[in-house]
Amino acid sequence: MVWAAGMARAARRIATAAALGGGGLTALGATAYGLLVAEGLLARKAIGRPHGMDGPPSDGTYGMFPGEAIKLAMLGDSTSVGLGMTDPAQTPGVLLANGLAAVSERPVRLLVAGRSGASSAELGEQVDRALAMEPHLAVIFVGANDIITQTPPAVAVRHLTKSVRRLREAGVEVIVGTCPDLGTVRPIAQPLRWVTRRWSRQLAAAQTVAVVDAGGRTVAFADTLGPEFATNPTEMFGPDRFHPSARGYAQAAYVVLPSVCAALGLWPEPRPARREELQPIYLAAATAAEEPGTEVTATRVDGRATGLHGKWAALFRRRLGEQLNDA
Repeated sequence: MVWAAGMARAARRIATAAALGGGGLTALGATAYGLLVAEGLLARKAIGRPHGMDGPPSDGTYGMFPGEAIKLAMLGDSTSVGLGMTDPAQTPGVLLANGLAAVSERPVRLLVAGRSGASSAELGEQVDRALAMEPHLAVIFVGANDIITQTPPAVAVRHLTKSVRRLREAGVEVIVGTCPDLGTVRPIAQPLRWVTRRWSRQLAAAQTVAVVDAGGRTVAFADTLGPEFATNPTEMFGPDRFHPSARGYAQAAYVVLPSVCAALGLWPEPRPARREELQPIYLAAATAAEEPGTEVTATRVDGRATGLHGKWAALFRRRLGEQLNDA
């Protein structure tokens, strides 16, 4: 498809610039970034300040099971901490910890190192905190603030790549929820909504290329995890109309949970059922950026990790109910 080819080219440009140390503005250029500043100020006034400046304290051990605890670290921005929630049980980290405990029948020790307002450049300090715990798994939700703060995509991707590599070198499994589609945020008016949609998905595709190359997996948040956010914004968004509601956070966690369990070997890795689920990484990243809930991970085709068009990747459209039935 034409859109996929265009997105793949953008992902390649950003990922290459990240590897070479360039800034890597998108094709929309600096003029559109100026528009983002002006429109963004208006959107911030409309959004207002959410309840509290961070999520509720949620570090702890979850799951009344025997055995050694699985150590889970949550890194990233306000979505990783559950900004706007007052009950820890409604935050993504606790939802993932409880889900992982139920599947593994082991306790899960949770550390939330994320911070509201954090961009990819701040992941380094969060990785320091996480590594001190010696986690088995790290889940990263990041990208939205890179768009809002006009961080050049390649710069954001470079910081993310470094963080993923550090975690993987320490033997930590890594799942990254890629940049959500900020075009779904109602207080952002047109034409900025269309601009941010394109930026968001370009960044998400480039994140996927970088994370998979660094040995992690990605799960596409795309249009903030599906059409429910567009058709039921009052239910899926919180009072600020920018951050998810409790229901929205739950959907985010449950989209990621199957990939979390697969990364730890708790569920068997499915084999792609169709040839189109095996793609060169750039095309796979572009496809995932348009399809919420799609996992991308490295794979081999005919015993080879790379083909004529780069590293091979597999796309999985996991569904929690289906995984539980198969388990």
